[in-house]
Amino acid sequence: MNDDRQTLLKALDFHGHRCWASVAGVRVGLAALRVLEVKRSGGRQLHGFVEIGEDHGGMCFGDGVQYATGCTLGKGNLEKTPYGKLAGTLIERATNRAIRVTYKPTLQKQIGASAFMTKRGQGIEPDDIPEAEQLELVDLIWNAPEADILTLGEVFAFERDWLPEVMGFVPCTACGELTARAYLRVLGDKHVCIPCSGYER
Repeated sequence: MNDDRQTLLKALDFHGHRCWASVAGVRVGLAALRVLEVKRSGGRQLHGFVEIGEDHGGMCFGDGVQYATGCTLGKGNLEKTPYGKLAGTLIERATNRAIRVTYKPTLQKQIGASAFMTKRGQGIEPDDIPEAEQLELVDLIWNAPEADILTLGEVFAFERDWLPEVMGFVPCTACGELTARAYLRVLGDKHVCIPCSGYER
């Protein structure tokens, strides 16, 4: 559990502030790793989905899942689905074994009544709220028994043909900027980036 606590602290540092939703994301990510009996993904061994969507106060959940599992937007092995939920699915690509884990609403009254959320409702940025008030919610979510706050689904087979990673960058022959090979477009006898091609995609 001490290693898990270190993961939590590093995740909060990565996220930029301490909040309940990012802690919930860490808990979901760690639980999924444990059930699948896999380690954090340094490459693209795992693939994740977070159901957070966009533009709401719980999106911090995604950073918690991202840091805990090692599935990141940058590596292309984390995707968002637009459901507005605090839920995530983790897949081991080699076996297509997957699990969906959801965060329960058990503590929402306590979270809503907290000093942290009161100040967030007043428009105060989370990192401008006193650290003690941030940590109150961190500890509330972190110390809660797993069965009280998480629903662990059954392990299931996730059907997808995984595309290979396309390696290499070359300069666009029009603007000279490095462009990933998969994003080059043919324009006459030249290979150019999408903005120089005039294509939308």
